[in-house]
Amino acid sequence: MKIVKIAVLGDGGWGTTLAMLLSKKGYSVTIWGAFKDYVAYLDKKRINTKFLPGFKIPKAIKFNHNLGSVLADSQLVVLAVPSQYLRKVLRQVKKIAKYKNKIYVSVAKGIEVDSLKIMSEVIKEELGNVSLGVLSGPTIAHEVAKGIPTAAVIATHKKALRILLQDIFSTDKFRVYANNDLIGVELGGSLKNVIAIACGIADGLGLGANTKAALLSRGLAEISRLGVAMGAKASTFSGISGLGDLVTTCISPYSRNRFIGEHIGKGQNLKQVIRHMQMIAEGVPTTKSAYALGLKYKVELPITKEVYNVLYKNKSPLSAVRNLMTRDKKKE
Repeated sequence: MKIVKIAVLGDGGWGTTLAMLLSKKGYSVTIWGAFKDYVAYLDKKRINTKFLPGFKIPKAIKFNHNLGSVLADSQLVVLAVPSQYLRKVLRQVKKIAKYKNKIYVSVAKGIEVDSLKIMSEVIKEELGNVSLGVLSGPTIAHEVAKGIPTAAVIATHKKALRILLQDIFSTDKFRVYANNDLIGVELGGSLKNVIAIACGIADGLGLGANTKAALLSRGLAEISRLGVAMGAKASTFSGISGLGDLVTTCISPYSRNRFIGEHIGKGQNLKQVIRHMQMIAEGVPTTKSAYALGLKYKVELPITKEVYNVLYKNKSPLSAVRNLMTRDKKKE
């Protein structure tokens, strides 16, 4: 299949960034957004002031609120909708004729709270056996939009599709690796947000580099434990979509999840922090999902458990740190 026209569903920062990257490569790109007024605003102003301020959106990129029109003649569909809203959008996609004759690439990093499913499972459940890949990795939208060298991973079970998607998304500033571990790549991209909240809490409490190093290393251990229990390869979590994404999200000033943790560490509660945020922080619902998955698979997730208690049970951050530090002694 020759890819000429690409639809990006989701007008957030990452969807807009990928649209600009693909348009620059010569693809015909249309962005769909859920809110008609904001789509019209983007089309007119050409700056995504809510989600990607400071970057001019090329005239070549089209905007359209009509999902049927956007999908009608596209060969590739980038799913950049936040994870907790993806199923609702997919149910609209199913109403479009020939929706199965397309390639879908999910770039959402989350786990559905109600079903505990990763996004590829949600997509397959709603759309059936479509051609599907996942793009993930340490990809802060602001940095990719600036052209800062970045590495990412495309994951799919089909070798020919991996090669095709790797070629479509790769540029001289955006290096894309290929992986066949769909579960591992998705879980790495999702679960790291929980650890990023923990690191933000540590920052808010004024703790140091030693603490963050402990959270990063032990966080990676529990991500890997849960991933392997769910069928992923352990080696995936030491790669770009695992360790790479974890480090970036835990240290970047642009990380929404680290930001939430930092303000909670400084004394605010979850509702107070998210009230003033335009963008969704995937780590908040994912913490709830990850905690439930740990119970389901009987996997010990001490950091995730404490983040869950802080976010949803009003546990004090200092108490959570104390609990982590005084757990039973054990081997690394």
